[in-house]
Amino acid sequence: MTSPATPRADAASHKPCSAAPATAFYEPETFRPEQGVLYLLRKAMVRLGQCVNREMAMEESTLPQWLPLFKVWKCDASTVADLARQCCIDVSTMTRLLDRLEKKGMVRRERSDTDRRVVRIAITPAGQAVAERVPAVLCAAYNRVLAGFTAQEWAQLQSLAERLGANAEAMAQESLEAQPT
Repeated sequence: MTSPATPRADAASHKPCSAAPATAFYEPETFRPEQGVLYLLRKAMVRLGQCVNREMAMEESTLPQWLPLFKVWKCDASTVADLARQCCIDVSTMTRLLDRLEKKGMVRRERSDTDRRVVRIAITPAGQAVAERVPAVLCAAYNRVLAGFTAQEWAQLQSLAERLGANAEAMAQESLEAQPT
């Protein structure tokens, strides 16, 4: 249940519905990092990522390399900048990730003929073979990690995660707008 002081997000738009101050769930005097939102989310993300990386036979990656590989294969992104934006990482991090994928022979970078600043990403046959496995591996891992959840709990988790993301997005936007120009 949401209190009147808690911002609510419209699930369709992922935008906060009110700018009311948030309920204070954390207090500096009793704060423990292992109970923090970022820690709990990161712990779940890292552990699940490790399982997926093992299944994808990409254990040596420090970042999930299968996501950009899959996005290039599905033609969701074709440039370094697009890929970075869609994977929610900065361009320099994406460049390093692509360096690793290129060394493994899974992608190749091609400069645009019309604009040399634009670098397009092309998937290789080896990369395609890995990318094709992503949906099955992810579905199996996600279903395993959701074991014991009811359909209602899963829907609630999705809704809460979307709302959390919307609130974080709004905070990030506020920070950008507050910066001096």
